[in-house]
Amino acid sequence: MLAPVRGFAKAEYYMRTQLAQTKMAKRGLSALLLTTEPEVRYYTGFLTRFWESPTRPWFVVVPAIGAPIAIIPSIGAHLMGQTWIKDIRTWQAPDYDNDGITLLAQTLREVTPSNGKIGLADEMESHVHMPLASLRAIEALLDGRVLIGDGGITRDLRLVKSEAEITKIHTAAKIADRAFNRVSEIACEGEPLSKIFRNFQALCLNEGADWVPYLAGAADRGGYNDVISPATDAPLLQGDVLMLDTGLIWDGYFCDFDRNFSVNKPNEVTQTAHSKLIDATQAAFELAKPGALISELFHTMNKVINPRGDTMEAGRLGHGLGMQLTEWPSIIARDHTVLFEGMVLTLEPSVNLMNGKILVHEENIVIRENGAEYLSEPQNDKMRIV
Repeated sequence: MLAPVRGFAKAEYYMRTQLAQTKMAKRGLSALLLTTEPEVRYYTGFLTRFWESPTRPWFVVVPAIGAPIAIIPSIGAHLMGQTWIKDIRTWQAPDYDNDGITLLAQTLREVTPSNGKIGLADEMESHVHMPLASLRAIEALLDGRVLIGDGGITRDLRLVKSEAEITKIHTAAKIADRAFNRVSEIACEGEPLSKIFRNFQALCLNEGADWVPYLAGAADRGGYNDVISPATDAPLLQGDVLMLDTGLIWDGYFCDFDRNFSVNKPNEVTQTAHSKLIDATQAAFELAKPGALISELFHTMNKVINPRGDTMEAGRLGHGLGMQLTEWPSIIARDHTVLFEGMVLTLEPSVNLMNGKILVHEENIVIRENGAEYLSEPQNDKMRIV
């Protein structure tokens, strides 16, 4: 099998930009203003961990015609210059008095008419990556132009992945699969959960992950109380269920799925609950075809795990996946998004046990022309044992 290719061809970025510009024209937008890491990277290919620093803002403007324009701190000029972007405008940051404000406003005035509308992401799961004072200062310098919501343009484009994107997510998932298959090397009765967390991240890196920005999990007798708590130093005990949920990255794309492990043989209640989770996942997998609705996936899983019709406190039973650990849409009863070929989703049912404990299971899938395809290696109904 050929090794996956890092990066994208210039044609992919060109296509993304043209599709955005077509949608902009329909919505009467003269430009898009991008301020967040996934937005900027989606149109430019600018991949860096420097976004971890909150000090510097980064801006990209997508005009109505032509390639995007980068307005960025000078420290990023060399890396941005390795992308397909040629118009790169910089300032020395941080500037406590004018941190890119004048340069960005000047660029926006240059590429838009005097009455132009500039789209800025404003829907759920979006944010503006600049201080409020900077945003207000920019608006004051637009000379009649206005910032309005972008109508979900970038979110909608990112919803359907290209084959190159799907390959990256699949590569990340295969890395996680290999790490999960080695958990017995690092987890056993008496081993502290915190050490297992550290060693599992090392396994992911050893198997080829670029980095592991997300690892959650839990361990308790017969189940666990939540799936977001940090690891403690408590040792694994016989009868515990260990759950590890990883979001590792390969070439800028996430996988996101978990696996449950029983410390020695699971009891009947725990094994039955685990089997129910696998049945729910498989039921949604079989339904996941172009034309089906996100809400239908929710009801299909919920019917298996909660035949009385109750809903889980976690709220959703999966979500979109790609450049971010969680993306639009959420698999909830109220989301009626239609499935399209190329969408990548997680299926994540959970089941309630006694004493407030739960079990959660998660897989990654992609929607193909004739149905879903697993990107993670699907777990069978038998719990793994360490």
